[in-house]
Amino acid sequence: MSKVESRLAELGLTLPEVVPPLAAYVPAVRSGDLVLTSGQLPMADGRMAVTGKVGGEVTAEEAKALARVCALNALAAVKSVIGDLDRVEQVVKVVGFVASAPDFTGQPGVVNGASELFGEVFGDAGVHARSAVGVAVLPLDAPVEVEIQVRVSAG
Repeated sequence: MSKVESRLAELGLTLPEVVPPLAAYVPAVRSGDLVLTSGQLPMADGRMAVTGKVGGEVTAEEAKALARVCALNALAAVKSVIGDLDRVEQVVKVVGFVASAPDFTGQPGVVNGASELFGEVFGDAGVHARSAVGVAVLPLDAPVEVEIQVRVSAG
């Protein structure tokens, strides 16, 4: 087991299987020393437990937890390309999309669910640039979607 996966286990988390694409794309691609993921939804065991708008049917706290699920799915996508998450040298960029009720403005707090996970798992290498964007709707009525870019070691 990699150090990263051991750290996830210490946090009571396990790396899921890669979520199959919903359309014409792949979960992640490598370009040089970067791996870029497609947007990852909060799918677990082949389904989405919660749907709806944050600030409406979904609380900000629920959405923050779902952003952690998205982050785990993003790590699974990265692993599918590089084989070993210990090769991640830096989480470079995180983009979070939050399906928001019209008056909801807490997108940064929701996306913190992903950002905090990367910090807990990678320490200083988990510190990243980030965007947190409110949107009208996401695929499958997901409350949140996260994509990441990581720099990886050669190999």
